Amino acid sequence: MSALLEVDGLVKDFRARGGALRAVDDVSFSLAAGETLGLVGESGSGKSTIARLVVRLLEPTAGVIRVDGDDIAHLSRRRLRAVRRRVQIVFQDPYSSLDPRMTVRAIVAEPLQIAGRSRECNRRVPEVLSLVGLGPEHGGRSPHELSGGQRQRVAIARALVVEPELLVLDEPVTALDSSIQAQILNLLVRLQRELGLAYLFIGHDLAVVRHVADRVAVMHLGRIVENARTDELFAAPAHPYPRALLSASPVPDPLVDLDRQRIVLHGEVPDPLDPPSGCRFRTRCWKAADECAVPPGPELVDRGQGHPVACLFPESPPSPEHLGVDAPR
Repeated sequence: MSALLEVDGLVKDFRARGGALRAVDDVSFSLAAGETLGLVGESGSGKSTIARLVVRLLEPTAGVIRVDGDDIAHLSRRRLRAVRRRVQIVFQDPYSSLDPRMTVRAIVAEPLQIAGRSRECNRRVPEVLSLVGLGPEHGGRSPHELSGGQRQRVAIARALVVEPELLVLDEPVTALDSSIQAQILNLLVRLQRELGLAYLFIGHDLAVVRHVADRVAVMHLGRIVENARTDELFAAPAHPYPRALLSASPVPDPLVDLDRQRIVLHGEVPDPLDPPSGCRFRTRCWKAADECAVPPGPELVDRGQGHPVACLFPESPPSPEHLGVDAPR
């Protein structure tokens, strides 16, 4: 399956007090049409920066971002406009991502007008509002007259109106109540099935990402440390960092929760302005050895687990029975 989105060697530096902050450090991944890649990690791991780089709200310091073969990381603003229709973003907070001075109809129509497709507004705006579960009566309302879930539906409609192939979803349900989160997640799953969309889903809630993602890439201090199919990662993470994250994540079955081994991380969280040499997780890792400190750190490669892992001492690959699949004959 050919890649719709390819990110290769992506780097983003910011000026910061006391030096430069490398928020994204040599990140590479790909995403196929119709697929969902979940990008997870703690706050400050660089995942939202990647979201903004992919839609070119930020300029990359280095690296390549290809959409269906076109390197958008180095296009001029004029040429970028022609590509931007194919990749749209939905932000975390619908309260601040919608212009309070505009009606819902005007908000959803704006991307068409920017693209020079104003004649399509009368047809497309009602279509996409219906697609996200809103009626004609919502078109004349202002964002403050809507609930949080309705606002996020408007934000999704605005992203869909130009018929993109890829949606970058930057923590799209974090600001919503749990019951509304489920509705929006189910909406996104349905839209993907009906429209054949690809999703780059940014999140920190592992349960949410597990519900929607085909594959999961785990970030730590600007780098991807593991990239695996969702079922593989949640059944048996190979890198110590996702193992620690999953051990702290609640599960609905209290009996399973009681039997789980909890991993308690010791030491201070590294300073992003002065990260450890080599593996950036090594100062809190129970497997760390001297070779883990050697720059630039472990490569993100398949070390026999069946998927890429940036660790010199990954967990052994699980048996097929562990993963709940049939053993090969």
